[in-house]
Amino acid sequence: MSDAATTLLQQRDAFLRDGPPTLEARKADLKELRRTIIARRRDIEQAVDADFGGRSHRETALLDILGAVQAIDYLSRNLKRFMKPERRHVAPTFQLGRAYVEYQPLGVIGIMSPWNYPFLLAMVPVATALAAGNRAMLKPSELTPRTSQLIEEMLAAVFPQEKVAVVLGDASVGAAFSLLAFDHLFFTGSTEVGRHVMAAASANLVPVTLELGGKSPTIIQKGHATQNHVASIAFGKLTNAGQTCVAPDYVFVHEDDLAAFTQAFEAAVAQSYPKGVGTADFASIVSDRHFTRLSGLLEDARQKGARVVQPGTVGDVASSRIRVMPPTLVFGATDEMTVMREEIFGPVLPVRTYRDTGEVISFINARPRPLALYFFGEEHSEDCRAVLARTTSGNVGINNTMLHVAQDDLPFGGVGASGMGAYHGIEGFRRMSHAKGVFVQGRWSLPTLLRAPFGRLTDWALAFLLR
Repeated sequence: MSDAATTLLQQRDAFLRDGPPTLEARKADLKELRRTIIARRRDIEQAVDADFGGRSHRETALLDILGAVQAIDYLSRNLKRFMKPERRHVAPTFQLGRAYVEYQPLGVIGIMSPWNYPFLLAMVPVATALAAGNRAMLKPSELTPRTSQLIEEMLAAVFPQEKVAVVLGDASVGAAFSLLAFDHLFFTGSTEVGRHVMAAASANLVPVTLELGGKSPTIIQKGHATQNHVASIAFGKLTNAGQTCVAPDYVFVHEDDLAAFTQAFEAAVAQSYPKGVGTADFASIVSDRHFTRLSGLLEDARQKGARVVQPGTVGDVASSRIRVMPPTLVFGATDEMTVMREEIFGPVLPVRTYRDTGEVISFINARPRPLALYFFGEEHSEDCRAVLARTTSGNVGINNTMLHVAQDDLPFGGVGASGMGAYHGIEGFRRMSHAKGVFVQGRWSLPTLLRAPFGRLTDWALAFLLR
């Protein structure tokens, strides 16, 4: 890890030597990053597929590669506006002066990216750091080693080490990385690891952005367990085999709609995977440890009285695919079951019934605030307004799942146990910048008349200002 510490010093020295990069230089960096991503598309798809033990090339292209390219394009289009000093209000007392905020680079940004979208969640923070004028050091996940190695090769071919560097290694390397004195540390991963990262960063008073996870709830308004709505829920739950931080973690269905929901979910699985989940369109679970963990969640639920159903055609999974867990519904999930206490991160969907929206809101509010929340029903209904007003989550999707993440102009981030700080949009640029306030004194200013020695003019001015 001494090499990483040396690289940090080199990057900081280069930042101080060269100063903030110009708009043109930043856009050139983003252009080069975009170019190499497009050029290495097939390599990225193959690396992710190999790391997962089976993941559709199209799914990687849509979710990892296209998402990264669109984020780069958004930053490039809006960078001039983001960098422009922002004029601020000046109180009457200080008139003829000017106030503004300019956003300057912080310096060196440390980035720790996860395994579930190993390319997207590494590239977007790197692109954001470069757009904000920073240097970047990236520690990608050890659970996707081929992708991490490819990322190192790609970035090294485009940027010098003193601008962008990649640090490879296991969890111990990640722990040491989080102890470095970055100007900002950006972490995406589990809440448990996020606590350790924040504690490590605090030793050097390094500010952190934590993109974590949690149990994102889904609420289906009474009478709205339609085929389209349930298909959207199935999409969010089964994309990347549920290994998505904003995937629906559990669903509330009105007790009168349970049969309709079950039928619609089965139909959605059959439509998306007509030949079963043994096909390449359905992703594998990333590691044996995570597959064992998911299997343990289901066994625990069964032993505690839940009804576990795997709809759709499973097919001959064992002979052709490794670590494939079929889409699974858990009916009668209770608070005592581990599946309702831990983030699932797999194609397992607990189903709970309700009678009144108020009880759903109370249930959600009694638990840590989630990274995402989904509501299916009438947008302008009393139920929807109540859910929006009385719950707090990272972002909300109405009649869709996960698509809020793809809106480049929306901030993305959690709250409380699901995260700290946001990126995407102008919020990401500002997160990796220092907002420096500047006040310019005018030729005449009232405060200059109110300096010691104090006298009648001071009394008159105070009487006027404090009237």
